[in-house]
Amino acid sequence: MPVRSVLIADDHLLVRDTLVHYLQAGGDLRVDAAGSFAEALDRARTQGPYDVVLLDVVMPGMSGLESIQHMVAANDGGAVVLISGQLPHGLIDAAVRAGARGFVPKHLPASTLRHALRQVIAGRVYLPPEMHADLPRALPPALAHLTPQEARVLRHLCEGRSNKEIARAMDLTEVTIKTHMRAVCTKLEARNRTHAALIGSTHFKA
Repeated sequence: MPVRSVLIADDHLLVRDTLVHYLQAGGDLRVDAAGSFAEALDRARTQGPYDVVLLDVVMPGMSGLESIQHMVAANDGGAVVLISGQLPHGLIDAAVRAGARGFVPKHLPASTLRHALRQVIAGRVYLPPEMHADLPRALPPALAHLTPQEARVLRHLCEGRSNKEIARAMDLTEVTIKTHMRAVCTKLEARNRTHAALIGSTHFKA
């Protein structure tokens, strides 16, 4: 197996050094590190693309989705995976739509990081299991083109919840829920939310 390149971008020295030593111990990864977003962006542009950039979302120089998009562009040809304590599902979904290849919460065991890297290097997107706890193990084919967030909105809709109730349950704004609802209706070719609920209820298992 060829040696793969990984860039760890994290401003916490202890976390950064621990991850470098852990990942290099397997002998199949070449690991670089950066302590700020500017340094990570420069490394990606001058020494990349890396097979995977592990990008801490809360670090000096980061400004949310815009910075994630810049890193995806800078590491063109490689993957960008977010790492953080916790992130809103909406930001994770938006980052994946912008080209990021997943999210690894820092509370997961170190072995999970190796698993995530294998998934991403193989061309897949890694998301933690808890992000899918409220969804079936695999969406039915008719719903497979929905994002996880859109599928959650549809699931709540099928349970008879209003946009306001869905927003409260998902900790999102009502405007965001309306945006997801429009996307769901478009993708399902539904005439309205009632029609979308009817389509969804025939595919979701109780």
